[in-house]
Formats: sequence, C-alpha cells, structure tokens
Amino acid sequence: MLLSVAACAGGEESRARAAGGLGAVSGEPRHETRRPSPSPPPSPPPPRDIDCDQVKCVSLTFDDGPGEHTGRLLDTLKAAGVRATFFMLGEMVREHPDIARRMVLEGHEVANHTWSHQNLTGLSAAGVRSQIERTQKAVKDATGVEPTLMRPPYGATDEHVGRAVGMPQILWSVDTLDWRHRSLARNTKVGVNEPVNGDIVLYHDIHEPTVDSIPKVVEGLKERGFTLVTVTEMFQGEKLEPGVTYTGRADEAAQLAGDPPPSGSPAGPPEAITTESR
Repeated sequence: MLLSVAACAGGEESRARAAGGLGAVSGEPRHETRRPSPSPPPSPPPPRDIDCDQVKCVSLTFDDGPGEHTGRLLDTLKAAGVRATFFMLGEMVREHPDIARRMVLEGHEVANHTWSHQNLTGLSAAGVRSQIERTQKAVKDATGVEPTLMRPPYGATDEHVGRAVGMPQILWSVDTLDWRHRSLARNTKVGVNEPVNGDIVLYHDIHEPTVDSIPKVVEGLKERGFTLVTVTEMFQGEKLEPGVTYTGRADEAAQLAGDPPPSGSPAGPPEAITTESR
C-alpha cells in the first residue's frame, strides 16, 4: 500500500514538473520567464525644417542606382550628416532592396527614374505609365515609401510624357557629366565650384569615380556655406505640380511645355544619347 502511495506521489510530481516546476507541488511561488518585448522596427528620421529662402541650399541628386557603390556613398553622406535625393531605376531597386530601404532609414529622398531607363518621348502613354508604375511599386515594396517625384531619363520629356507621368518632373541645373568623363578630379571640381544657391546637381551613383569624389564635394560645398538638402527640402513651402518640369530653385521653376530642352543644355540630355548616358 505504501508503494502505491509513493507511486501516485511520484506521478503527481511529474505532472507538476510538466506544468511548470516543483514549486507548484511544494507550494512555493511559481516564477515565469518573461520574454523581452521585441524592439520597434527602425523608422526614418523626422523631416527637417530648412528654409532655402533664408539659407544657401544645394541639392545633390544621384541617378540610375542603387548599385554596387551606393552603400559606400551612403556611408559618406551619413558621416557628413548630409541628405540627398536618389532617382532610382525600378529594375535596380529590385536587385538591391536593402540599399533602397537604407536610404529611407537614413533620411534620404527616394524618387522615380523609370523602370529601365527608356526615352519616354518614344513610348505610348501606356508605355510611360508602365515604366512609372512598376518603379513606384518596387520602391514602395522595398522601402515602404511611395515616391512623389520623378526624373525622365536623358531629361527627355514633353507634354505627352508629363501627362502620362502625372508627377512633378525634376531635372537639374548643374550637369557634372560624370557618366561621360569618369574622372575623380573633374567630378570634384565641377561639384564644388559650379553650384549656386538653389541648384540641383546631377550625379550617378553607379560610377565608382563619382562615389570617390563625393567626400570632397560635400566638404567643398560646406566650406562655401551651402546647406545640402533633398529636392523636396529645396522646394519646401512650394507646391510642385504634376507634369511640370523643375530645374532648380535659384530662379522660378522652369515649366517646359512642348519639345524637351535642347541636347547639351544644362536641362537637356547629353548631345549623344547612348547606353552610357545614364
């Protein structure tokens, strides 16, 4: 009989262990291990309040990425406390979604540069919309942000394109021609010396010499008294209209209707459009 009681007691003890430990049998308080609360997901920094009517502003913009050198560019911008605008290709965002997400988390502006860098003036309205909408989705999926600005490849646009795009079109007022020259020294010289207040500067983060030049460009522009801002920060307080083309803030926004700007002009495509002119 005693053996039977002991066996029953042992069974009760085993069941108590399964339910949470011997403390439940002995009458001791039961201690539960609490799992730590999950860390909140990272979020972008808050918008900055910068009045480019009161301070000297310039906007560095980078086309055609993200690419293999973009992470190093982001390191440079982060170390300098600088924000830029990235006009990205949808097909490149698909290849580098983590880099695109990092841009947003570090306060940069992400914008639309079409899916595959086609000259939009040669496409139907449906073709233009496809280039834009596929990229909008790729950027939103990667970053959680839907772009509000776009840049037509080669700067090629017209009324037909503007209507089909349905977004403000951002060109540039300083073309570094970094895609053509691939020169560290030239990229640095142009980027530091040519911008004036309100300028939008065009670079391409897919080229290594460009990324190599940016530390000196940022340093030189700061020494000249510039605050480096995103395009949206540049136009803070102004409403950018869909279909209208903007080249900078130094003068009133250029509203380009009809034919695109002439080849080789500061707001136009390179003289010879090739697969290199990205």
